[in-house]
Amino acid sequence: MRRSTRSNLALALALLALSGCRGCTSSRPPVHLNPNMDVQPRYEPQAASAFFYNGQAMRPPVPGTVARGELRNLTNDSPYWTGKDAGGAFVTAIPMAVDDAVRARGKQRFEIYCGACHDKHGDGKGILYERGKVPTPSFHTDRLRQMPAGQIFDTVTNGFGLMPSYRYPIPVSDRWAIIVHLRALQAHRLERSGGATAAQAPAPTETAPAPPQQTPPQQAQPQEVKP
Repeated sequence: MRRSTRSNLALALALLALSGCRGCTSSRPPVHLNPNMDVQPRYEPQAASAFFYNGQAMRPPVPGTVARGELRNLTNDSPYWTGKDAGGAFVTAIPMAVDDAVRARGKQRFEIYCGACHDKHGDGKGILYERGKVPTPSFHTDRLRQMPAGQIFDTVTNGFGLMPSYRYPIPVSDRWAIIVHLRALQAHRLERSGGATAAQAPAPTETAPAPPQQTPPQQAQPQEVKP
């Protein structure tokens, strides 16, 4: 009799426990037996920290760290990484293969990073100029059309004047892709205006100076002698 009572009591407790597993929602937080895996101490981005000597939670990479795809061979591939040749002069050609994918990538990156100031046509009338009157040069001036591609790459990498450096936001391959798109914009504008690109423009020929013109000697006019 006692055994049956105990069995019935155990069965009732089991049914009562199973009744709590019906999937009902509750406003109370769940019970965490080991909350360390769910709630861990961490820092927010750009947060301060009293642990490090400079007070910054975000730590710089170890000196000499090389990101994936950023292993540089400056001996053979210096123009690609720096925009300069072995002699330190800015290169004029794009030091990478250019195809439709590169052109599409350059157009996309140009409109993201450059369009805010230079607008998508490169006229220097972007949203920052319209609303903030930030002075922005046009890419369709003779100076920027004749600027070597390596110098434009160096400007994007290190910044110039009010333009900040895009060394970290824009990878090297994307910087060259942007320059490919920029050259396409300049060529299209020149074609519409009937001009010629720097490569198509004929070189000025030197002409010999014209010889000085010699004036014929004037003959003396006879003077009338009065008696």
